[in-house]
Amino acid sequence: MVKAVNTRSVDQELVKGPVDKAMEVLEALVLPGGPHRLGDIARHTGLTKPTVHRHLRTMTEYGFAEPAEGGSYRPGPRLLGLAAAALNDSRAIELIRPVLADLRTRTGHVAFYAVRHAGDAVYLEQSEPAREYRVSTRPGHSTPLHACGVGLAMLSALPAEEAEAVLGAPELEARTPQAPTDPAALRAVLARAALCGYAVDDEYDEPDVRSVAAPVVDARGEVVGAIGISGLTFTLDPESTQVYGPMVRAAARTVSTQLGARTPVLGAVPAEGRGKRS
Repeated sequence: MVKAVNTRSVDQELVKGPVDKAMEVLEALVLPGGPHRLGDIARHTGLTKPTVHRHLRTMTEYGFAEPAEGGSYRPGPRLLGLAAAALNDSRAIELIRPVLADLRTRTGHVAFYAVRHAGDAVYLEQSEPAREYRVSTRPGHSTPLHACGVGLAMLSALPAEEAEAVLGAPELEARTPQAPTDPAALRAVLARAALCGYAVDDEYDEPDVRSVAAPVVDARGEVVGAIGISGLTFTLDPESTQVYGPMVRAAARTVSTQLGARTPVLGAVPAEGRGKRS
């Protein structure tokens, strides 16, 4: 009896076009913990091994992937070059790098910047202090918006209908036992974030890790991302979030102002005003 490669049938796979499959392989290729074996990429994408191998072979020819030890693959030089060029050409990233470095120095915690893609927060930039432990979030990592500080910060500043579309998704993922998944509970979290200008992730994304984040907006008042810091719960306790929260909020507003946003003065924002920008 032939052992199935994965749980997805060939008929199910055919529903997707070649570009869809290539994007899934590319996304799996850059996941943390690489280089990745062909079988691991197949399991992650749900595609068959021959399909994954065919796409990897094409990506290798174009420099988007390259073979590594043990039959595994890693991102190729052309892919890395395109990613670096895109980030270096980003006005927001250019402004954010020194702000993150300053935030890292002042707080002693890892500072990062993330943007929204559909229902996920995608981390783009990070400034990490030298210490014995490392956080799991790295550039390229993605987390559901409702399950992380930067995601909650972005949701708190989105127009109400956009935030509700995310909260209304069926079966919101609970990444930890502490993570709220009930829409009513999440609305309360967002209301608090809108009121003080920053969101707190209290072990929602991973156990023993707490984060504080604030939204970044552009000249049109639209959310373009969020700045945050994170640390282990014994170094970033609830009292510390009240100290660092305004610092993170000020850092996000510094970038927003440089992007042309007319940010409000520091202070409470009425919860009913969430999602509205002057």
